[in-house]
Amino acid sequence: MPQSEKIPLQRPRKKEIENIRGLFSLLRLHPWAIPAIIGLGALSSLAEGFGISLFIPFLNGMEQPAFHPDTGIWLADTLAGLFNHVAPAHRLMVIAWFIFGAILLKALLSFSTTALFAWLDMHAAHRLRSCLFNRILRVEYGFIEASPSGKLYNTLATETWRTRDALETLVDLIISLCMIVVYTALLLLISWKLTVLVIIFMSMISVLVRVLNRYVKNLSSKLTHTNALFYKRMVQALEGMKVVRAFGREPYEQNRFNKASEGISRLVMKLTLAAGLVNPVYEILAGGLLVYVLFTALRTPAGLTALLVFIFILYRLQPKIKELDEQCIKLSSLSASVADVMSLLDHAAIHPSSPSSGNVPVQDLKKGIHLHHVSFYYPNSKRPALRDVSISIEQARATALVGPSGGGKSTLIKLVLRLYDPTEGEILVDDRPLRQLDLALWRKQIAMVSQDVYLFDATVRENIAYGRLDADPDEIVEAARQADAHGFISQLPDGYDTQIGERGVRLSGGQQQRIAMARAFLRKPQILILDEPTSVLDTISESLIQDAIQSLRQECTVLIVAHRLSTIQQADHIVVLEQGRVCEQGDLRQLLAAGGLFAKLYELQFPKNTA
Repeated sequence: MPQSEKIPLQRPRKKEIENIRGLFSLLRLHPWAIPAIIGLGALSSLAEGFGISLFIPFLNGMEQPAFHPDTGIWLADTLAGLFNHVAPAHRLMVIAWFIFGAILLKALLSFSTTALFAWLDMHAAHRLRSCLFNRILRVEYGFIEASPSGKLYNTLATETWRTRDALETLVDLIISLCMIVVYTALLLLISWKLTVLVIIFMSMISVLVRVLNRYVKNLSSKLTHTNALFYKRMVQALEGMKVVRAFGREPYEQNRFNKASEGISRLVMKLTLAAGLVNPVYEILAGGLLVYVLFTALRTPAGLTALLVFIFILYRLQPKIKELDEQCIKLSSLSASVADVMSLLDHAAIHPSSPSSGNVPVQDLKKGIHLHHVSFYYPNSKRPALRDVSISIEQARATALVGPSGGGKSTLIKLVLRLYDPTEGEILVDDRPLRQLDLALWRKQIAMVSQDVYLFDATVRENIAYGRLDADPDEIVEAARQADAHGFISQLPDGYDTQIGERGVRLSGGQQQRIAMARAFLRKPQILILDEPTSVLDTISESLIQDAIQSLRQECTVLIVAHRLSTIQQADHIVVLEQGRVCEQGDLRQLLAAGGLFAKLYELQFPKNTA
C-alpha cells in the first residue's frame, strides 16, 4: 500500500472519549436540551415502571379480593396500600385504569422526547454543516491547497451525516441509561438479592459484547479512510474525464474504482457482521438468565406475584441493556467520523482565515502596489518560492509577469490577493502595509481571471453576475460584449439563460474563458488580475479582449501573468521572474534590447520578428 494510503493507527480510548465529548459542543446554543431529554426519558421510564409495578396489586387482588400489604416486599406492600381505601368491588377496575393511565402517560412522554430530539437534531445538524462549510470558506488557504479535495468533500458530504448519527445515538444512549436506572431501582425494591445476581450476570454479558468494540473501532477508522480514498478516486475520474478518454484510460480508472468500491464493501460487511453478533449473544445468555430467575420464582411461592412482575421488568430491561451495548458499539464505530469533523472544526478555529484582516478601510488605488524585498516560503518547504523580490505595480498601468514555469508568478499573485503573507519583506498599497488593510474590502477591489477557469453549474447570466450580484441585465450584456462573448451567448439555445453544466462543460474552452472575462469586467475592479487570460482564445478574440483590457487600463490597474507573450506586448511594464527572483524588468523594447532571458523567450515564440 502506498505511503499516502496507509490506514491510520487506532486512536487511544482517551482520544475517542474526547471525540464523543465533542458532540456536546453541537448543543451549546441549547444547553437546556440534554437535561430536558434526560428528564423526559426518566419520567417516561418511571411511568412505564409504575404501570408494570401495578400488576403486583392487580394480580394479588384477583387472588385475594381483601388483600393486605403484608407480603414482606416493600414495593408490593406500598402499592397495595395505595388502594386499600378502594372498595373491593371496584379495586381491580381502578388499578386497571391506573395501569392504562401510566401507559398513556408513558406514550405521551416518549412522543415528547422524540419530538424534542427531532427539533434539536434539525438545528444541530444544520448548524454543524453550516459551521463546517463556513470554516472551510475561511480557513487559511494553505490548508485548502494541502488537503486532498476528496477528503474535504467526504468530510462535508458524508462525515457530517455520520456525526449527526453519532449525536442521535448519544441521545438514545442517554435515554437508555435513564430507563435502565429506573428499571434497576424497581428490581432492587422487589428483591435486592436477586437483583445483585442479575446485575452481575448482565455485566458479564455486557463485557462479552464490548469485546467487539476493539474490532469495530479499527474497522471504523479503516472505513473512514477508505471512503475518503474512494471519494477521491471518483472526483478525480469525473473531473478529469477529458484526460481519461484522451489517453484511453477507461479500463484503468474502472479497475481503480472497482478496487476502492470493493474495499468499502468488505469493510461494511465486516462491520455489519460484528454488529450482528450482539443479538445472538444476548438471546442465548439472556435466555439463560430468565430461566434462572423463573426457577427461583417457582421456589418462592409466597412472593410469586412479585417475582413474576420482577421477571416482566427484567424482560423489559434486557432489551434496554442490549440497546445500550449496541449504541456503545455504534457510537464507537462513528467516533472516527466525529474525529474527522471535529478536527477540521478545531483546525479552522485555531487557524482561522489566515492571514488575518486589518482594520484600515480600503479606498481607491492612487499610487500602486509596491513589493519591498519580499521572500516567501510555502509551509513545510525549505526552498523559497520568491526571493528578495522588489517591484512596483503602478496604478492605471498594465504590469506583466513572465518567465519559466516555477519562477514564482502564481505565488506573487497569491501574495497580492493576500491568500498568504510574505515570509520576509513587505507589500505596500499606496504606502500602507497590505497587512493593515481590511481584507474583505481589499479583495472587493480585485477581479481575477485564471487559466483554470471555474464556472458554476448555472446559467450564463448567473455565472457572469457572480462578479457583481447586484448588476442589472444591461450591465451583464455589456460585460459580455467587452469579453467578446455576447455573440456566441446569443446563439445558445436559451441565450443568457442557458444552463452550461458542471464547470461549463457544455462550452468550449475559449467560450468558458470569455465568460470568465465577462465576469471580471462586470465587477469593475480597481485591480484586474489576468492569469494566462487568452491561452485558449483564437487570434480574433484575443485581439478584441486586448482592446478591452487597454480601455480598462484607464480605470483600473492590470496585472497579467503570461507565457503567451503576444498577450503582453502592450504592457507598460514587464517583470521577468526566474527561480523566484526578478532577473529583468522594463518595457518591451528595453527587455528585447537587453538580450537577456526575456529576449530569448520572445525569440522562441516570434523567431521572424527578431530576425
